[in-house]
Amino acid sequence: MKDVHLLKEALPYLRRHRRKTMVIKLGGELAANADVLKSLAQDVSLLAHVNIRVIVVHGGGPQATKLSKLLGLEPKMVQGRRVTDEATLAVAKMVFGGQINVDILSALRAQGVKAVGLSGVDGDILQAVRRPPTEMTDDETGETQVVDFGHVGDVTDVDTSLLRLLVENGYVPVISSLGSDDEGNILNINADTVASVIAQDLQAHRLISLTSAPGVLRDADDPDSLISELTTSGARSTIQDGGIRGGMIPKVTTLVEAVENGVEAAVILPGTTKSAVLLELFTDSGVGTLIRPGDV
Repeated sequence: MKDVHLLKEALPYLRRHRRKTMVIKLGGELAANADVLKSLAQDVSLLAHVNIRVIVVHGGGPQATKLSKLLGLEPKMVQGRRVTDEATLAVAKMVFGGQINVDILSALRAQGVKAVGLSGVDGDILQAVRRPPTEMTDDETGETQVVDFGHVGDVTDVDTSLLRLLVENGYVPVISSLGSDDEGNILNINADTVASVIAQDLQAHRLISLTSAPGVLRDADDPDSLISELTTSGARSTIQDGGIRGGMIPKVTTLVEAVENGVEAAVILPGTTKSAVLLELFTDSGVGTLIRPGDV
């Protein structure tokens, strides 16, 4: 009887989400976890089989760091952003466009999902320019320095026509966070940014960010202090007040920007929670932190 109740609870959400587009961003630390990948693939399989259109965007920072060290390269990070020299770019291409992308495709195939591996270079999905030297301030010391991020790109334009063609024909695109400029130079682009701009261009129903955190917490040291819902203005105020700190700031900011630019809602989910995507989309209580439009 409990299973029947769950099905009845899910029914109105199935109607609401049917034929809608979901962009799911998967962090690299989660992509390295076989159990997480299997759970995500099962969730995506169910979504695809009930006619919900899914696009997966993935990062790969931990894997790139691991391979860099194996090759004798010391990764350089500034405020959570990777400085990408020629050698690091070669690592990013191997890890993002190769290892991780194929691992996700394999997990999806095992669950009966027709998936296609892409990068932002394919079909000119992402047009970008090399980031100019940027003045950065250290949050702890307050010192500023000008940082040359190397082959790191900032998105200037998005073309999702290829993605629309794929999802309309039953495929799940899996996109690594690489793009290129007009001269064909490959650029490393932040995966949260990639997911956000693609969701905006598609006017997606949901932008879902799977992270190793449970969501936005009132107290970073208390996992039970989850904030279940924020408006866009509330999220920006929480960042300014210091309630959202560290690496969560850029993640929340990209989600807020997506919602402010046409995405219906965004959500941060605990990627290690089994079936987190299904629990968020098809139950009354949901999980994680939902970000919706609003000024309150």
